[in-house]
Amino acid sequence: MLCAIYKSSKKQETYLYVLKRDDFSAVPEALLTTFGTPQFVTLLNLANRAKLALADIEKVKAGMQQYGFYLQLPPPTEDLLKTHRASNGSDDLTE
Repeated sequence: MLCAIYKSSKKQETYLYVLKRDDFSAVPEALLTTFGTPQFVTLLNLANRAKLALADIEKVKAGMQQYGFYLQLPPPTEDLLKTHRASNGSDDLTE
């Protein structure tokens, strides 16, 4: 399965996979508005890959087959303060 990958001009680390280069017909207009102007990154053959760096390849393939596109969002940011407090056993904000 060949796909084109675009990065968002508005959202860091957000990528859009589509079946054909420059064909966004399957992508909802609201998503494209939020995504911004797609910036082409690369063409990728998913059939020749066992995994992707930051996305589950099976979810990407399923989304592509079911919807004609896949949206890769950035990983959630870690709340370092919450992690620090949990490691010290002080989850209460008053401590």
